[in-house]
Amino acid sequence: MELGEKIRMLRVQRGLTQEELANRCELSKGFISQVERDLTSPSIATLVDILECLGTNLKDFFSAETQEKITFSPEDYFVKEDAGVSVTWLVPSAQKNSMEPILVRLQGGEKTEEDDPHEGEEFGFVLAGKVFVVCGGTRKKCKKGDSFYFATDRPHYLENAGNTEAVVLWISTPPSF
Repeated sequence: MELGEKIRMLRVQRGLTQEELANRCELSKGFISQVERDLTSPSIATLVDILECLGTNLKDFFSAETQEKITFSPEDYFVKEDAGVSVTWLVPSAQKNSMEPILVRLQGGEKTEEDDPHEGEEFGFVLAGKVFVVCGGTRKKCKKGDSFYFATDRPHYLENAGNTEAVVLWISTPPSF
């Protein structure tokens, strides 16, 4: 990304016109326009002034941009295993996001820990086996290919409803696992 384009993006993000930025920096609107179009380069002192008026500094402005990671592989996953229950977090640091997908593996007769009521919603898709979805006083069976969805205002958990491993893709919003 070019210097001028980055300055223009910051200016627009701050809701400023070129004239407003120029006035704050004691520069001309034409100069700001030329900088944003990369037709001229400001001196270091002028760049510092522009960035200060945009609420940033040289260090942050030029720091390496970190690209949001959008794909993940098994090397990125975090796995927690207890007797007969395995939970795999499919998106590292998903707790900071709006939703949190996990992969739950339950051996025959095993169940997840009971989750207390909390704000949010949960969705699941059974990839293998069959499970009981227990939510409040309701206990429903889901088999491979079935899905479930519920508000999390009641205690809830999953229980393997068979003798073979059950695998469920489970998504919570907001994150709670």
